[in-house]
Amino acid sequence: MTLSPEQLGQSKQELAATLKELRKRAGLSGARLAARCNMSQSKISRIENGKSPASLVDVEQILRTLEAPPEVLARVTELARLANTDWQSLRALRRKGLHHKQQELAGLESSSTEFRFFLLSMITGLLSTPEYIKASLAHLDGDQSKLIARKLSRQEVLYDTSKKFTFLLSEMAVRWPLIPAPAMAMQLDRLVSVSRLPNVRFGVIPLRGLMPVAPMDTFTVYDASLVTIETTSGVLALRDSKDVAMHLEAFAAMERFALFGGEMRSLLEQWSDDFRGSAQ
Repeated sequence: MTLSPEQLGQSKQELAATLKELRKRAGLSGARLAARCNMSQSKISRIENGKSPASLVDVEQILRTLEAPPEVLARVTELARLANTDWQSLRALRRKGLHHKQQELAGLESSSTEFRFFLLSMITGLLSTPEYIKASLAHLDGDQSKLIARKLSRQEVLYDTSKKFTFLLSEMAVRWPLIPAPAMAMQLDRLVSVSRLPNVRFGVIPLRGLMPVAPMDTFTVYDASLVTIETTSGVLALRDSKDVAMHLEAFAAMERFALFGGEMRSLLEQWSDDFRGSAQ
C-alpha cells in the first residue's frame, strides 16, 4: 500500500467501517465481540464509529477474534498503520501560519511528561538562542516576529520539573554554522546552561570512532505514545505502538555513543572556544 497524504486522511474512517463490516459478517454483536476481545463495548463502539483511534494492537486482537484470513489480516493491519499516521506538509503549514504549529507543539508539551529529542542536523527551538531561531526562519517570507516569540515562549517548559527531557545531538547539529561564529559560541553556551537543569539529560554524539548505527531522521518521542519525524517537506506523526517502540530502540542505540555530564560540557566549551577563535 502506498503512503500518501490522501490515504492518511481517509484511512481512519475506512478502518472503522472495515472493522464494523467484518464483525457483522462474523455474526457477532458489538457486545459479544467486546467480551471475546476483553474490551469494553463502548470502546468497540467508538472504534467502529471512528470516534476513537484503534491501535495496531487493538486491530490485531479484533481480527484474531474474528478469525480473519491472512490476506484480510494483512490488508486491515496496513490500514491500521496508516490510520495511526498523520502527515503535515510544510507548504500547508506555511499557508495556515507556522505560529499555529507552535501552539500545537505547546499543547503536546503541556500534555506529555517525558520527551526524547534526537537532533541530527540542527538545534531544536527549545534549546535555541533568539539569533539561531531567527536564522532558522530566514528562508520564509514576511515578518516572522510572532513565530519567533512563540518559539521562545515554549522554552519555559524546560523549567517545569514535573517533566523530564533527554536531548541527543549529533556533532553536526551542534556545530553546523547557521549563524556567525560569535553567535554560534553563544548558542553552545546556551546548550551548556540547559544541560545543567535538574530535569534535563543532555548528550552529544561526537563524530569519532566506530559508529555502526546510522540515524536517518530527526525525531521526538512524546512519552511512549507518539513520535514526530521532521523531513524537508513536512512532519510525520506516528502513534502506532510498534512504530513508537522502534524509535525508542533507535534512541537507546544512539545514546550509547553520546557523551554526558562533565565530558559533554567540556567538549561543548571547546567547540565554543573554537568558534570564538575563528572570529578573531
